[in-house]
Amino acid sequence: MAITYVCRHCRSTIGSLNSELVTESMLGFQFLTPAERRDIIAYNPNGDVTVNVTCDYCREALQANPELNLLGSPLQ
Repeated sequence: MAITYVCRHCRSTIGSLNSELVTESMLGFQFLTPAERRDIIAYNPNGDVTVNVTCDYCREALQANPELNLLGSPLQ
């Protein structure tokens, strides 16, 4: 099972884990609400997991320009 972290704004790959030993509880997924899980985590048919987060570049851009949060895809 591969777990890939992808920026939800610019779609760049932030990192990846490829291990059968890593569990969702080790990653802290149990602390997410069901709505957050649906928004953040995508389970692929092959068993891989994609986690949508915000990269440092996009986080800084959104903090410097809060009005970008009003756009659907602010940092393509």
